[in-house]
Amino acid sequence: MATYEYLCSRCGPFDVKLEIGTAPSSYGCPACAGTARRVYSSLGLSLTSKAVTALHLQEEQAREAPAVVSQVPPRRRVPRHPHPALSRLPRL
Repeated sequence: MATYEYLCSRCGPFDVKLEIGTAPSSYGCPACAGTARRVYSSLGLSLTSKAVTALHLQEEQAREAPAVVSQVPPRRRVPRHPHPALSRLPRL
């Protein structure tokens, strides 16, 4: 999904998320239903790590189509290892 910017002569600028390459040159304004023309602006690029980019993508996908579960996941038992110093303490 890409964010495209449009400018309505009455209401001002607004953004629309569409698939890449499918943006028309004019789009209906969501506020007044008038015709708005597409505005070309600079790209919003940022240098982030692949892990952060993957998390942002996962969050965006979950926002639009959240995963549905049918049952509660099973509880995992974490093995507990006592601290070695505890074995030297006197037992009562």
